[in-house]
Amino acid sequence: GHPGLPMGAAPMAYALWTKHLKVNPKTSKNWADRDRFVLSAGHGSAMLYSLLHLAGYQVTIDDLKQFRQWESKTPGHPEVNHTDGVEATTGPLGQGIAMAVGMAMAEAHLAATYNKDQFNVVDHYTYALCGDGDLMEGVSQEASSMAGHMKLGKLIVLYDSNDISLDGPTSKAFTENVGARYEAYGWQHILVKDGNDLEAIAKAIEEAKAETDKPTLIEVKTVIGFGAPNQGTSAVHGAPLGLEGIQKAKEIYGWEYPDFTVPEEVAERFRQTMVEEGEKAENAWREMFAAYKAAYPELAQQFEDAFAGKLPENWDAELPTYDEGESQASRVSSKEVIQELSKAIPSFWGGSADLSGSNNTMVTADKDFTPEHYEGRNIWFGVREFAMASAMNGIQLHGGSRIYGGTFFVFVDYLRPAVRLAAIQNTPVIFVLTHDSVAVGEDGPTHEPVEQLASVRSMPGVHVLRPADGNETRAAWKVAMESTDTPTILVLSRQNLPVLPTTKEVADDMVKKGAYVLSPAKGEQPEGILIATGSEVDLAVKAQKVLAEQG
Repeated sequence: GHPGLPMGAAPMAYALWTKHLKVNPKTSKNWADRDRFVLSAGHGSAMLYSLLHLAGYQVTIDDLKQFRQWESKTPGHPEVNHTDGVEATTGPLGQGIAMAVGMAMAEAHLAATYNKDQFNVVDHYTYALCGDGDLMEGVSQEASSMAGHMKLGKLIVLYDSNDISLDGPTSKAFTENVGARYEAYGWQHILVKDGNDLEAIAKAIEEAKAETDKPTLIEVKTVIGFGAPNQGTSAVHGAPLGLEGIQKAKEIYGWEYPDFTVPEEVAERFRQTMVEEGEKAENAWREMFAAYKAAYPELAQQFEDAFAGKLPENWDAELPTYDEGESQASRVSSKEVIQELSKAIPSFWGGSADLSGSNNTMVTADKDFTPEHYEGRNIWFGVREFAMASAMNGIQLHGGSRIYGGTFFVFVDYLRPAVRLAAIQNTPVIFVLTHDSVAVGEDGPTHEPVEQLASVRSMPGVHVLRPADGNETRAAWKVAMESTDTPTILVLSRQNLPVLPTTKEVADDMVKKGAYVLSPAKGEQPEGILIATGSEVDLAVKAQKVLAEQG
């Protein structure tokens, strides 16, 4: 495994978990208002699994002994929905920070939507722990810029600043003033000079909580692999210590217990600070929510349904239908569907990477999501495609939302790592990708998707839907909204598409099958089969007619 980060960052993680983190390990994710913790530096998973075990989650000593083994609960990088207490799948550096930004966005949006009077039913923090590598990644920079602009005051990132990366000292490649950079983003930056000073770390987190208008980066100077023979060097980053190295580290720590032993006083400390305090906090919240439900029954039911992933009754009743002979770009049909979905589904919100006018993702009857109006349902992600997709994953993982985001189809290459992570995490996010073919025309080859369709179709665990007309677009959106564990890519046209025969009647049933016969052969036995999707379907129907006329 990777012993460096767990040994160097353990004090900051301990201070956060035992002094600040509001969770109930006994109910895990069943409590909507728990704090979220994302280990963005996913290679430090040994530390996270140890904390989960100590805190009382369903991670046993035997699970710890199976670290990085086949079919274990403790894989090499954390996996959500696999290990109890893990909030996000991490490992590809930078994306954990971006998903944490999404979680903080979700918290802000839901708080503004549901909190009433004395009832703060949504009131929690999102914490992330990252390393130098995370902060080198472009996606973390996109997301951090976005978080500062959005003034996400309940986002707190602990930065394990040890000046070492896998190849060697970070001075070889990473020398900017990170704190100044984050202050320029609109963050608060707090420096803790001694990574083993629990009191200073806990105090820094208190200071971060006191700043309500800015996210906070707490930079904690640590020694990578603290206590190991190779501490402070890249040699301890990703290589096991070995039996001799473990023994020497124990001697340095003065640790005389056998392997995989948790002293009773340690177990008791975690029971008091996490299990007992967590149960008290959740019970108090449930009492408050019961009173909230009595005062605001409709809102409370809406809240519960949103976190259960339940769609309202008849949510699709007003979705548009289109008659044969009409002609309209599928991106425009998608816009009309989005307007109706926004009316029917309160948890439905989203935006675009600075292309809402082209992607047609804007909800015209709603506000923008801004620090003044976090209840707004139109997100301005800016020209930050990768951060948009990663934040969408975080919003969906948080719960209580159905999220979508748009850009040009050719820019799916900017989204790809987050789309892949959506598939791995089973997050049913919806990507609205328009301008889907060489028919983009005048913009030239840089904006004409050619290989993109084949590439996203090859990605396991992703629904790729390329509707042929307005009715198929409506049906594709229905498939996307009904998905509970699969991300969906809607591939939509810029050019007008004629409404095809019978789709008004059959699209809702047939699109969910993936493929269907639109225009059967006249005889019992076809002489050939024309297969097409999207804008080429109309061409295939016309070609069938020509071929039939030619015999």
